[in-house]
Amino acid sequence: MIRKLLKRVFGKSARKRTEGKCHIIPFKVHGISRDGISSAALKVTDGLQAAGYSAFVVGGAVRDLLLHRHPKDFDIATNATPEEVRRVFRRSRIIGRRFRLVHVLYGEETVETSTFRRMTGSTEAETDEHGRLLRDNEFGDQEQDAARRDFTANALYYDPSSQEIYDYHNGYADICSGILRIIGDPVVRYREDPVRMLRAVRLSAKLGMKLEPSTVAPISQMKDLLGNVPQARLLDEMLKLLLSGHAVGCIKKLRAMDLHHGLLPMLDVILEQPLGEKFVMLALHSTDLRIRAEKSVSPAFLFAALLWHDVLAVWKMHQEAGERPVAALHVAMEEVLNRQQARMAIPRRYDAVMKELWLLQPRFEQRGGQRPFRLLSQPYFRAAYDFLLLRCESGEVDSQLGLWWDEFQDATEERRVEMLLPDETGKKRRRRRKSGVKMQAGLLEKT
Repeated sequence: MIRKLLKRVFGKSARKRTEGKCHIIPFKVHGISRDGISSAALKVTDGLQAAGYSAFVVGGAVRDLLLHRHPKDFDIATNATPEEVRRVFRRSRIIGRRFRLVHVLYGEETVETSTFRRMTGSTEAETDEHGRLLRDNEFGDQEQDAARRDFTANALYYDPSSQEIYDYHNGYADICSGILRIIGDPVVRYREDPVRMLRAVRLSAKLGMKLEPSTVAPISQMKDLLGNVPQARLLDEMLKLLLSGHAVGCIKKLRAMDLHHGLLPMLDVILEQPLGEKFVMLALHSTDLRIRAEKSVSPAFLFAALLWHDVLAVWKMHQEAGERPVAALHVAMEEVLNRQQARMAIPRRYDAVMKELWLLQPRFEQRGGQRPFRLLSQPYFRAAYDFLLLRCESGEVDSQLGLWWDEFQDATEERRVEMLLPDETGKKRRRRRKSGVKMQAGLLEKT
């Protein structure tokens, strides 16, 4: 009873402090019921409000619900400090160094809870020589928190107790109109964080929203600022883009806005090659379909596909210089990955898988003797086979090769033996061994 009374009293006072500063949209207008919020997120907002704090579901979850999409997660914003949140929820932990967040645990679900922040003033902000914010971690109120968010569609606050949406920047109207608009002066906001340019492309493609003209206008002149972004952040945003379920649309937008240069080495060249572009687009389309079907995807597989034609070009060059095929492939892989590290470092944990996928490709050509059976037993056979099918579909290799392996892997042992091709490599080796034996016999006779 006491908790409900506190929630009622403090909830009303919080509402009075907020009214007049934003547009409050009632449930009968937006139609989002608290039943659409995860039970863990409801427990966090209810718990904080019962303790006398304001608490809202915020950002992408509210946006997705308005677009009739299922949110991936539900983030909470509150006026409680991390220590205060920690005191309310026993099963919680404070994380982060630059800006502390609280992870509240309910069963298998983790609810990320952040304290309202404000944008640091121009005279106080710590920036680099290009204007990129290096430190922006001051607590603030809800209005200030809304002002520092990137797009109007992400600056919406949903109160599950009243089922109202708090809108400071007309984000609700923009969502209804299908418009993605940056908050504030686009030039200033892109200088503060150049990654917002990539985020604008990703969200526009993912949500099917049109970029507002003033939001997109400065990007072509400011794209070089992406070269000043730390590699880890660039990789993180690139992964979000490629694994958004709308990678094909994202890449097309990147290309149209001339933002693809330098994100991955030779990606701009690949997209200008007939086979390379088709192969990359098929890989991205396949990834999109898997994500939309809620199937697992491998970043390593995707990076291997994006860099494959770069590897092919270097591999061919070394073979033409006289190196043996396998040795040339090893050299090509190292060259491409080292070049990649200088642009946008792919985590080393992906390197081993990428190399396995590449190294297994020539082995699909060997369909005689015991080689096909040994290839079937490889841990990455299935992923390498999927990679082969993309090569067949793009026209890089004969589609009959993919059909042969499609049948071979599911055939009976008797049928597999029938399908084997003459092992020419094995015969050559046996002939060399016989000739060697004859030479040794001749030498013995002479002696």
